[in-house]
Amino acid sequence: MRRARAGNDGALGRGTDGEGTGRRDRREGRRETPGRARLPLRRSLLGRLLAVSALVAACSVAATAWIAVQTTSGAIKQEQGQNLTADARIYDTLLDYAARNPTWDGVGATVRELARESGRRVALTTQGRQPLADSATAPTAPVLPPQASAVVDPLSVDTVLAARGTDGQGTAADRIDPRAVGPFRLSAADSRTLRRTADDKVECLNRAGIASDVVVGASGRPRVQIVGNDPERALGTRCDLAALDTPTRSEQKALDALTELADACLKRQGREGVELNSDLSWGDPASSTVPGETGPLVPRVPLPAPAPVPTPRDAPSEEAEPSVVTPQRTGENDRAIASCVSAARSEQLSSYVASPALLFIGDEGGATLPGFDLSPANTARIAGAAALVLALTVGASVFAGARLVRPLHALTGAAQRMRDGEQPESVPVSGDDEVGRLAAAFNDMSAHRARLEEQRKAMVSDVAHELRTPLSNIRGWLEAAQDGLADPDPAFVSSLLEEAVLLQHIIDDLQDLAAADAGVLRLHPESVEIRELLNQVAAAHQARAENAGVTLAVTATAPGPALRADPVRLRQAVGNLVSNAVRHTPEGGRVTLRAYAHEEGDGAVLVEVADTGSGIPPEDLSHVFDRFWRAEKSRSRRTGGSGLGLAIVRKLVEAHGGTVDATSVEGEGSTFVLRLPGTTPSGP
Repeated sequence: MRRARAGNDGALGRGTDGEGTGRRDRREGRRETPGRARLPLRRSLLGRLLAVSALVAACSVAATAWIAVQTTSGAIKQEQGQNLTADARIYDTLLDYAARNPTWDGVGATVRELARESGRRVALTTQGRQPLADSATAPTAPVLPPQASAVVDPLSVDTVLAARGTDGQGTAADRIDPRAVGPFRLSAADSRTLRRTADDKVECLNRAGIASDVVVGASGRPRVQIVGNDPERALGTRCDLAALDTPTRSEQKALDALTELADACLKRQGREGVELNSDLSWGDPASSTVPGETGPLVPRVPLPAPAPVPTPRDAPSEEAEPSVVTPQRTGENDRAIASCVSAARSEQLSSYVASPALLFIGDEGGATLPGFDLSPANTARIAGAAALVLALTVGASVFAGARLVRPLHALTGAAQRMRDGEQPESVPVSGDDEVGRLAAAFNDMSAHRARLEEQRKAMVSDVAHELRTPLSNIRGWLEAAQDGLADPDPAFVSSLLEEAVLLQHIIDDLQDLAAADAGVLRLHPESVEIRELLNQVAAAHQARAENAGVTLAVTATAPGPALRADPVRLRQAVGNLVSNAVRHTPEGGRVTLRAYAHEEGDGAVLVEVADTGSGIPPEDLSHVFDRFWRAEKSRSRRTGGSGLGLAIVRKLVEAHGGTVDATSVEGEGSTFVLRLPGTTPSGP
């Protein structure tokens, strides 16, 4: 009787348990699932659906794109041409405004008029994208695109747009707008005086039979343009046109200032200064002056500066000496002079023209190309293509859907039969795609459910068996006493008490397991000195170990790693392991208790119970924590134990957030290791 009771305390714990096995299977399933290689896209259901969708999309795109290109290319080309012309006209108008005004103040009216004429949105901003003018009429103007249509800068003209906007006349070679004249602009009085002179010259030429007109340039200076553009016809007449070529005081002052700026630029390069002619050429003034030609700002390029004519200081004189020595004419010098003259002009004009601005031209409200009517033939072609695409889509969808739904129907039927209590059956696995894997998972679940049901029945039988034994003993002793076969002496009462305690022990173990399974196992964690706890467990089992001839030792270091746990439950778990180890260790053997911190430095505390007993066969090692499982298949109680001890150990450790593992070598002994989360000691 005492032997049976002692065996129950340790609970060999190698008994089967449906729930424990099921959870182990689930854990193994979760470990195996990530390891399975992902399906190649070409074999997966997703890949097949994508292939079908791509085929349908390719057919639809091929059918509609060709029709769209054929029917819209003409309209797009026409619209693009109109937009480019309108854009160039808008750019040229705003460029003219910038060339004639030092600021953008008042440009709003011009912008709105351009937008009204073109039917497009026109917006101007600074180079920092601060708005200057916008034709948008909405309360909240649409956001401007990140890329501007053009930069409106009269000192750096976009030659492509300027050429379109000026009917192909082009711009100056240095990209300065010819309408930017700055200080060369004539006063009203000078312009009227020169206009009267020009009218007289035109009348003189008309009397000589030479048709001519008065043309006023951007600076306000009039000039005589002979019809046919042959100025040499006027050389034989008495109509002297040179009077129109003499610069005014304001023009001469501007020319002198420009010369100073150019000279300063040349001197910075270590070159000699240059004397600019009234047409802004250098060198021999007589060779660069053409009577009647508009005065260019660089040699032979039309600009709004005064017409070329030798100035008084440029006129040949026997007494006067040139103020500046003409530099040697070389290609390198000419390029340097041209660069300095262009830079000087930009510097001189910068205060007379508006600062550069970003121009945005777009469709009002995000409108696209204007619509156009399809012909009946094109309408029929589009309808036919759409019908063909629809037919292909329906056919492909039906084919793919049928292959997809068929195995799902089989799964649904099997699940319903399982719900109705019928014997679980497996469904056919058609392939290794997603649906095939779903069917395989269902078959695994069905088999697992069948195993759980068998284990549940076995557990009920095991519980009945474990309760029947002590009850049968108690009943037998009581019946013997009733029949007068046994005397109710102290030994008799002690035997009955042992069987009752054994019965209570089994019920307590089952109650602990039920509480752990339901998640209501109460813990009262506190700081635990693990070495002291191990000493308490060893002291409690010392007498039993001595009776069995087994040495029981504790090797934990003092003070030991920090641990926070329920000391009662932890002693119960370690006590079950020690009781089990003592029971299976032969006389002369050794059971060692050890606690140490995990070497990986994660704060975990490891509690180890090692014995030199008989060990556990490898095939039985995976079942040691199952309920009601014993190594003795005959379920003999000779070694004691209820088969619940190690199952309780696992539940108690898991309740603390830890794990328990077992290793064993048959014939040499076993080692059980509790891994518990530790606590980091606080600083002083």
